[in-house]
Amino acid sequence: MTEMVYGAVRVQTGEPILPRWWRTVDKWTLSCIVSLFGIGLLLGFAASPPLAGRNGLDAFYYVQRQAFFGGVALTVAMVVSMMSPQVIRRYAVLGFVMSLIALALLPFLGTDFGKGAVRWYSLGFASFQPSEFLKPLYIVTAAWLMAAGQELNGPPGKLISFGLTGFIVLLLALQPDFGQSALVLFAWGTMYFVAGAPMLLLSGIAGMVVLGGIFSYHNSQHFARRIDGFLSPDVDPRTQLGYATNAIREGGFFGVGVGEGEVKWSLPDAHTDFIIAVAAEEYGLVLVGLIIALYSVVVVRSLIRLIKERDPFIRLAGTGLACSFGVQAMINMGVAVRLLPAKGMTLPFVSYGGSSLIAMGIAVGILLAFTRKRPQGQIGELLRGRGRL
Repeated sequence: MTEMVYGAVRVQTGEPILPRWWRTVDKWTLSCIVSLFGIGLLLGFAASPPLAGRNGLDAFYYVQRQAFFGGVALTVAMVVSMMSPQVIRRYAVLGFVMSLIALALLPFLGTDFGKGAVRWYSLGFASFQPSEFLKPLYIVTAAWLMAAGQELNGPPGKLISFGLTGFIVLLLALQPDFGQSALVLFAWGTMYFVAGAPMLLLSGIAGMVVLGGIFSYHNSQHFARRIDGFLSPDVDPRTQLGYATNAIREGGFFGVGVGEGEVKWSLPDAHTDFIIAVAAEEYGLVLVGLIIALYSVVVVRSLIRLIKERDPFIRLAGTGLACSFGVQAMINMGVAVRLLPAKGMTLPFVSYGGSSLIAMGIAVGILLAFTRKRPQGQIGELLRGRGRL
């Protein structure tokens, strides 16, 4: 019956999994991700030795850890990208429940490492940030609920996903972590829009977000301090934003030269949240433009492939993952150039951070799996009444 409706599908019997994966995966996206990780290592050699020296560690301690965690992240991405969407969905829902429990227990068992926000579990040899792992798993779970709601006699998936989103945002706001809260809301709103949400409803939700921001400003010193710093016409040159702004300005078009930058000696987060400032100062606009281009290719290539996908679950989850990936990069760079308030958000695959790298590996692995070429997986083929690989 399937062949009568969609046409015959070529199946290569007995094809090994690696050749099949290589034939169907988006090689442009994969190449961009590997390139971003390579740039992150390059910048780590410049940005991390001053911090290692201040902490009494080997000069390349943080670079070695970044290489290790990055290798794990790329391996995880490749393994996950070989899985079927059905298998990914099962594991993602299970992982989401575990991550949500870990997030809920943070106020009781977590630590802030002196940064004013309880976001991490300290494991002694490393730290663990559950919100990083929660994001991609939440997106897949929310997409599954929305897709299930579109089926005949299906559950109220959109309503359930909205309630789940509100609960997650509340937990993140209590840390406080308003940057991750905004990213979760953005991912849900993007998927809801793709699923066919009316603009009036989205406008109402946007209004609720604005009201929530006003409430947070008046009731959270952490949030108010960051907003006041962003709105201030003058930037204190001794703050992280001041150092980053000056470094970007000094870099110019070609940068001051490899190893010649000064911002890494002043910024405590030069290897994480403000890594783009190191790139701009030492390599100039040339490297920054390349980084932006790599992120853009990942997002655009993924969305082009997802437009042709007819499975609602894959289309929604892939769109949420691609857009949140691009927006996280945009937020990180926007903070460095003072277009956005400080958020404490890493630059995907470039910034240092074990949790961030591995969680991003999971996210990209899922995205690569959902954008692989599959038999009968495109709307155009359905309209033409035939399928092909």
